[in-house]
Amino acid sequence: MIAGLDGLVNLTMSALWGSLIVFFRVAAAMAVLPGLGEQMLSVRIKLVLAIGLTSVVAPAVLPEISLPEPSFGNFVAALMTETLAGLFIGLMLRLFILAIQIAGSIAAQSTSLAQIFGSQGLDPLPAIGHILTLSALALLMATGFHVKAAAYIVLSYDLLAPLQFPDPVAVADAGRQRIAHCFTLGFSLAAPFVIMSVLYNLTLGVINKAMPQLMVAFVGSPVITFGSVAMLLLCSPIILSVWLAAVEAFLANPLR
Repeated sequence: MIAGLDGLVNLTMSALWGSLIVFFRVAAAMAVLPGLGEQMLSVRIKLVLAIGLTSVVAPAVLPEISLPEPSFGNFVAALMTETLAGLFIGLMLRLFILAIQIAGSIAAQSTSLAQIFGSQGLDPLPAIGHILTLSALALLMATGFHVKAAAYIVLSYDLLAPLQFPDPVAVADAGRQRIAHCFTLGFSLAAPFVIMSVLYNLTLGVINKAMPQLMVAFVGSPVITFGSVAMLLLCSPIILSVWLAAVEAFLANPLR
């Protein structure tokens, strides 16, 4: 009876020790994940979400991890290595939110709407940026992002080996590629607004050249404002669908 009880205690302690190591990576990723790690969520909610996500990820990855003996030194090593790995994989997804924010900022600057409701919320974004960002987060969560996030963290153990410091060269190369893709995606999403702005300014210049006595600013300001709102109404579904497709493509193959 005593031997059976000791075995149960050892098994429980081993499961708790392994779950703690997985929790380090999950909690670090949770701090920056889109939707689940937003600043508008309280720390308590993030902690509960991290524990719940750990309970999903741990059974899938613990059989593949060679757990070290529980000790203070191994605890510190696991805390450092897994936290760095979690922050890295979380930031790779966070860059997609930055891409949609960049698109909103470019669109607002192109259409002279950057100062309208410009500092509402936690992130100092113009109105178009807030609309696109919140819509993107809502769309992402509506498509079952919590399940995809759990699968992404499980796959991250193939990308970054557990209990080892990430390779700085590989991390720098992956970060450079993701950041370049982030800016490319952001500019591509804002392309309709940039094209409209170029056409608007060219038309305004021709009118001003043909009729110097006409105050083109009084005519052009309402036109560009109405045009940008109409463009947002027409293009936002396409912009969000393209953005969501890019996120899902990355989640399907984060190793590429």
